Amino acid sequence: MSWPSNSGPTKTERAAWRDRYGETDAAAGIETTGAFEPFSQRNDIFTRAFWDPSVRSRQTDAFFASYRMQASYRKGDGFRQRDFALRNASWLISDIISNRSAEQGRREGFQAPIACDTPVAEAREDIDNPTAMATEIKRIARFFGGDLAGITDFDPRWLYTARVDTRDFSEADHDLPEGLTSVIVLGHQMDRDLVATYPSALAGAATGREYSHEAAIVLQLAAYIRNLGYQAVPSMNDTGLVIPYAVKAGLGEYARNQMVITPEYGPRLRFSKIFTNLPLAHDAPRKLGVAAFCNQCSECADACPVRALPFGAPAESAPDNMSAIRGVRKWTSDASACFGYWAKLQSDCAICMRVCPFNRDFSNFRNRLWLKLALGRWRRWALWWDKRSDRAKRMKPRDWWRPEE
Repeated sequence: MSWPSNSGPTKTERAAWRDRYGETDAAAGIETTGAFEPFSQRNDIFTRAFWDPSVRSRQTDAFFASYRMQASYRKGDGFRQRDFALRNASWLISDIISNRSAEQGRREGFQAPIACDTPVAEAREDIDNPTAMATEIKRIARFFGGDLAGITDFDPRWLYTARVDTRDFSEADHDLPEGLTSVIVLGHQMDRDLVATYPSALAGAATGREYSHEAAIVLQLAAYIRNLGYQAVPSMNDTGLVIPYAVKAGLGEYARNQMVITPEYGPRLRFSKIFTNLPLAHDAPRKLGVAAFCNQCSECADACPVRALPFGAPAESAPDNMSAIRGVRKWTSDASACFGYWAKLQSDCAICMRVCPFNRDFSNFRNRLWLKLALGRWRRWALWWDKRSDRAKRMKPRDWWRPEE
């Protein structure tokens, strides 16, 4: 399925969405307006870097090429040969999956759903208790290596209008099976010490490792479901916007830094998803208190070297921001400025993740106490406490390589 070409949702569709999703949207802190339109993935900043001359440059081409074989290294700490070598090695499994159907224009996991080699079993397991089945799916997700799992409704609003054919960057049909009812959302924790070295090529290994983990985990979990006789489409950055699905699945709350803050790992997660018709109970979204904290905190926006993150209250995106979804009142970044800095670095930047006050080790009692304060009425005191700590101090990449020193 895909959205009809050159047409947005009708008034009838919008009214039906309000009736169906209004209550859970409010619980999740999601606010859509009458201008809402599903997003075209062709317009995300990474895809635009291949077809849009206003984004593409020698620098952006070099950025993507550097993930295959870095030809030029730097003397600067965090950008040496070993730093790029670890980063690129961490992406290997993800790259194998995403490149295997390149000749068909399918970059699996990024601009197209991941093809699952496991056929759907002809015999179907009888599921008479969706709540018990949901518990089982989360257990199996943890068995395969997922750190968090939540389940929400198959909400068509967050599907991209189409997938992208990477041969010419035209739009193509998703080819999703009919009758999908649920989205299983998985969270994958990024290495805390590597995150502490942002911005660096070394820190990019924290991102790549989780994409490789995601690729394996969603394929295995989808294969389990398909062996039960149900449809399952494994997905990473492709097919739909994962953040609203993660929020609606009760995993966390959206923040100023454009990330989902979870009480288990703060912002230090990548998310993947599986679309399925397996009978599953859905989790309830929850307002944790993150938005209230972000309304008083601008640590991420203050630290952004290119001022790509917003100050002030959530708002609808500017009409000229092509890489932002229309008709959602939220904090929205300047994706062009952000990606321009990534290209300059020749690696991803997540300074906003590193400096976020929720970027803590919540196995530590003091940090759990801080979290309780931050999500409650004492949030101003929690912010004051954070500003006077060295929690967000950058780790020198050479110290990550030589921890014994």
